[in-house]
Amino acid sequence: MLAIGALLGSALIAVPVAAHATTTPAHAAEAAAVAAAGLDDPAKKEIAMKIVSSAENSSLDWKAQYKYIEDIDDGRGYTAGIIGFCSGTGDMLDLVEYYTQIKPGNVLAKYLPALRKVDGSDSHAGLDPNFTKDWAKAAQDADFRKAQDHERDRVYFNPSVNQGKADGVGVLGQFIYYDAIVMHGDGGDSTSFRNIRKRALSKAKPPSQGGNETAYLNAFLDARVWAMKQEEAHSDTSRVDTAQRVFLKKGNLNLNTPLDWKVYGDSFHIG
Repeated sequence: MLAIGALLGSALIAVPVAAHATTTPAHAAEAAAVAAAGLDDPAKKEIAMKIVSSAENSSLDWKAQYKYIEDIDDGRGYTAGIIGFCSGTGDMLDLVEYYTQIKPGNVLAKYLPALRKVDGSDSHAGLDPNFTKDWAKAAQDADFRKAQDHERDRVYFNPSVNQGKADGVGVLGQFIYYDAIVMHGDGGDSTSFRNIRKRALSKAKPPSQGGNETAYLNAFLDARVWAMKQEEAHSDTSRVDTAQRVFLKKGNLNLNTPLDWKVYGDSFHIG
């Protein structure tokens, strides 16, 4: 969060300097647009959280998901929190370790040995019967909510935004990256974010290499759909087909509101 704050702070500072350097309103407006060009702009980030929550939790109220936890039978054990931290994929373990660093003796700390043992499996060994109740209890703690924000940004949000900026894609493209890394992670397997991106790069050039942004993002979404279809739990591709493709077809590369989309048959709107 600090890195984002620093980045935004410097961006906001830069706007008035640019505005004072010239007397034309057009330059001031252009400088303001540049400052807000990333998904890490607070208003854009809020939109991103809502769109992901619409797919992950069928709700725009992403802040209500800190307490969420269940086993959705996808082979990843418990899925929980604002970004779907999983007991079987290591990110839940990282989260509880970080939470314990900033708040030793918390209600989840006693589960660390079990989380280390079940990592890489769908096992609940050492977690049942009270882990879900204790997770919900921890979610009432502001420090745990901050820990979830921290790990979401460190593992998923910041890397996807940074890669998107490096590839020269705008806010929508950065969101498309973020949603992909949330679902697929960034490991070495063929369906991971980095390999989805690699498939896309074999079909189209990103803007940073002189390519057309829309063509490149379509290639990325094609690769994403392929990855989703490799796994039964992710085979419903509506979060791409009736959400991200809709924004892209409309040419909404800056993810400007109003936004209307569907996920898994449910309709959503941000005004």
